[in-house]
Amino acid sequence: MKISFYTLGCKVNQYETQAMSEQFKNAGHEIVSNNENADIFIINSCTVTAGADQKTRQTVRKFKRNNPDSIVILTGCMPQAYPEDAKKLIEADIVIGNRNNFSVTDLIEDFRTYGKRIFNVIAHKTGDEYVNTNISTFDERTRANIKIQDGCNRFCTYCIIPTSRGRVRSKPLGELKTELEQIARSGYCEVVLVGINLSSYGQDIGATFPDAVELACNTEGIERVRLGSLEPDHLTEDVIARLARLPKLCPQFHISLQSGCNKTLKDMHRHYTAEEYRELCNNLRNSFDDCTLTTDVMVGFPMETEEDFNESLEFVKSIAFEKVHVFPYSLRPGTKAATFSPQIEKRVKEQRAHTMIKETEAIRRDFLLSQIGKKVDVLFESTTKDGYINGYTKNYTPVKVKSDKDLCNEIHRVKITSVSDDFCTGELI
Repeated sequence: MKISFYTLGCKVNQYETQAMSEQFKNAGHEIVSNNENADIFIINSCTVTAGADQKTRQTVRKFKRNNPDSIVILTGCMPQAYPEDAKKLIEADIVIGNRNNFSVTDLIEDFRTYGKRIFNVIAHKTGDEYVNTNISTFDERTRANIKIQDGCNRFCTYCIIPTSRGRVRSKPLGELKTELEQIARSGYCEVVLVGINLSSYGQDIGATFPDAVELACNTEGIERVRLGSLEPDHLTEDVIARLARLPKLCPQFHISLQSGCNKTLKDMHRHYTAEEYRELCNNLRNSFDDCTLTTDVMVGFPMETEEDFNESLEFVKSIAFEKVHVFPYSLRPGTKAATFSPQIEKRVKEQRAHTMIKETEAIRRDFLLSQIGKKVDVLFESTTKDGYINGYTKNYTPVKVKSDKDLCNEIHRVKITSVSDDFCTGELI
C-alpha cells in the first residue's frame, strides 16, 4: 500500500511520524508525499492552540474530500486531548491518540476486514511506561530529531499538554545508546534531543538530563548535539556545569519564558521569577562561547493588564534574545486559565503580539549584523534554485553561500560577509 503522512506540531510529532513511517516501510509499504495518490492518509495532529485544532479538522476533511476511496487516519495530540471532538470528525475512518499510535498497522487491518469506523483513544494514566520506538534515519533531513522523553507533570494553567501527553516518561539510556549509534551509522552528524518536557528527562528512571546529553555527545560519528526546548528551573548550576564540559553540544538554548512579568508568571503557574530567569541567561552566556538564547513569549494571557504586558516587553528586550517566538494566548478547554476572568479581547492580543514581534525582530536583526566578519563552521542542509546552499552554525545562526557543489550534510568553514533578510550570507574558506 501507499502511505502518506501529514504532520502538525512539534519535533516530537515529527519523530513519531518518522517512527510510524519506518513501521510501515518494514512491513513492505511505500511512503509517498501528500500530493500523490495514496491508499492511506495519516494526519499526526497538534493541539497546543485552537488554531492547531482547526488546521487538523481542515486537513482531515480535505484529504477525505480529495481521496474518498482512501483510508483517512487521525492520530496525535488532538484526539488524545479532545476525544469527543475527534469522534465528531466522521471523515476520519480511524481515530487513535498518541498513546497507541503505533498500533495503527493492526487497526488498518481491522478496518479493511470489517469495514467499520474505528475509534480507539486510550487515556494516559499515571504510571504509564515509556513506549520505546527507535528510528534508524530521518527522511529528507540532514539532522535527526531523537525523542528521549514524553509527558509533563507541571500543569501550567494555560496548557493542555499533560492531558494530551500524560506524565513524565523517559527513554532508557541503553535504548537511547542503540538508537544514537544507528543514527550515526546512517550518516547523520547532528542530532537534536527532543521531548515534551525535555529537561525533566530521567526523573522516572533514576537518570538525569545531562546523562542523556553526555551519551549523545560521546557517540562516535555524531559531531553536533542540539537540544530542544528547555524549562528554566531544571537548568541548575550543576546541570549547566556538566553541559559546558561537552564540546559537541551546540551553544544554542531555547529556554521557555512565556512572560517577563512576575504576576503573569504566577498566574500561569510557572516555576520561576523573571529575576531567576535573568540569572539563568547570564549563567548560560558566561558558560558557553558564542551562546545564543531563544525563547517563546505569550501575550494576552487572561488578566494581563497593559502594565503587565509592558513589563514583559521590557524584560524581553533587556535579555536581548537572539530570536523570539511570539504568540497570543489561546484558550484551551479543560485548562485552569480557561476559567480566568477577564479574558483578553482578540484585537488586544493581536496588537500586543504585533508590538512584541516588532521589538524582538529589531534585536534579531542587530544580532545577525553582529555576525559579519566572523569565521564559523556551518552544517549545510539544503540548496536553492538560485545557486545558494543553506545551513546553520553551532549556535543556530542561519547562513547561506554560493556554491555549485552539493555540500549537504557536510560541515565547512565560512566567513560571514553580509545579512540578507533573516540569513547571514558568507563565503566558503
